[in-house]
Amino acid sequence: MLQKLIQKKNQKGFTLIELMIVIAIIGILAAIAIPNFISYRKRAYERSAQSDMKNAYTAAMAYLTDYPGCSLAYTDLTGGGGFRPTTNVTTAVPASGADCFTLTSTHVSGDYTFSITQDGSTSSGS
Repeated sequence: MLQKLIQKKNQKGFTLIELMIVIAIIGILAAIAIPNFISYRKRAYERSAQSDMKNAYTAAMAYLTDYPGCSLAYTDLTGGGGFRPTTNVTTAVPASGADCFTLTSTHVSGDYTFSITQDGSTSSGS
């Protein structure tokens, strides 16, 4: 008699409670994973901007080695310096003179602006 209650014939599929538990577990995992993914992506954007700043610095130093005593412009980096900017990263030369320059770099989706001076000192700000 007990065997008949346990084994019902032609019973297939999942119960409603089993499906609700699975959906709840998926919801909890998504609630944990999505904020982490967003923060990882934002950090990747910021590292991309930081990398472009360092690459632009290398191109600027190469350009100034070839043309000493000149002031630096962004077109000098992309032309004679060989710098190729990353997509969605803005790199600029806001301050330049014959003996000093500053480079800044920002990603469109990032929160920070990175800057480097001619002596190689870096800084970041929001």
